[in-house]
Amino acid sequence: MRFTRQRFQRGSLRRVRRSQNQWAWEYRYKDPTTQRQQSMYLSCERFPTQSAVERHLEAFVLKLNSDSPELAVRNPTFGALIDRYIEDERLLEIKKLRPGEQCDNELSYGTVGGYLSVLKGIRERWGAIRLDRVKPVAVQEWLKAMDAAPKTKGHVKALMHRLFEKAMLWEMVEVQRNPMQLVEIKGISKRLKKPLILTVGQYFLVLELLPQPYRTMAIVAQCLGLRAEEVLALHWSDVDFGRLTVHVSKAVVHGRIKTVKTEYSEDELPLDPDFATVLLQWKARAPASALMFPSHITGRYFHASPIQQDYIRPAGCCLVACPTCSAEIGRWCQDENGKRVGLHDERWEAAGRFGNLGWHSFRHTYRSWLDATGAPLGVQQKLMRHAQISTTMNVYGNALMESKRDANSRVAKLALGQGLYPQHTQPKATVN
Repeated sequence: MRFTRQRFQRGSLRRVRRSQNQWAWEYRYKDPTTQRQQSMYLSCERFPTQSAVERHLEAFVLKLNSDSPELAVRNPTFGALIDRYIEDERLLEIKKLRPGEQCDNELSYGTVGGYLSVLKGIRERWGAIRLDRVKPVAVQEWLKAMDAAPKTKGHVKALMHRLFEKAMLWEMVEVQRNPMQLVEIKGISKRLKKPLILTVGQYFLVLELLPQPYRTMAIVAQCLGLRAEEVLALHWSDVDFGRLTVHVSKAVVHGRIKTVKTEYSEDELPLDPDFATVLLQWKARAPASALMFPSHITGRYFHASPIQQDYIRPAGCCLVACPTCSAEIGRWCQDENGKRVGLHDERWEAAGRFGNLGWHSFRHTYRSWLDATGAPLGVQQKLMRHAQISTTMNVYGNALMESKRDANSRVAKLALGQGLYPQHTQPKATVN
């Protein structure tokens, strides 16, 4: 039997003088596909020391030696792992997508933006540290001192967990128990703010304060319980007015098209006849387009964040009396020219909890209204398009005060002897 020697290369690095008397680092290596010598030049200004440029080249060296990464770089840094992950998942490629382009990758444009932001913070703290020196206790203390919500800390931990999984897959470290499993974050599932649930009266006050097309967007969100990205991605071809159905299959994030959040989110929803009339009225006055809500500026998709910032949230603030001009409830504040304007940022906190009104408030309200109308939980799960009924019950499980009061009163009446049973079988409760 003939054995072959396992080959690997680390390349060679030297400091050379370039044009215009500028110094640079020259990294020489053999291309594994062509077996020819290649050179790469890196600025000395960006990498002033040899150790700095070597750390930068670690991910590239690992790629050259994909068959034997453990021999190419002994105990690589966390930064090299991050670089390999960014390249392997095509994060920068997805980030370069232009508005209107569709992303076929498993990761959406919005998710990639969040990942890159989190990875930047991870790199600042752990990028220069060797993988075997990233200890769970140090990570836990770092997360504990981080000025962020527990859910955000959970996202950081989850991404570091995924990075260690990739490091074991790529043989950058020995296969072992993931050290991030030992890191604990308290209160990760606890909400810092309770979701805002609108009553019917508050909902109509909000509609009155929203100009078109945002008013119709809010109606669509409330009548179907759609997420913001699903509302803005609707095409007229998704609506079947003959069968009275709406097919939800796409979402738009920052103008980039993607599939809906989960496979359960793609579904056909019923269309109420009166609601269908509202959509037909909007179609008659809307700009001619395949989109249900084309931007009046670009003709393409709207962005959800500016709509929430400029229209939905100020409308929520105006549900209470303005602390500065004492405007009536449900009215807009007026400037010196008598123009209707929303409350300014600094007044939101004084305006109360309605300043938290956002796109997702309509989805929470939709779930609560389903509960108030007596819809079975199984039907609620299908209408909300949740994979698990526990999500419908727990995450979106807050009922309207009127419904809770009615249910509570029925029990209280029984306890006080005022129920439906014969009087002689239920003595009235008394307080001595």
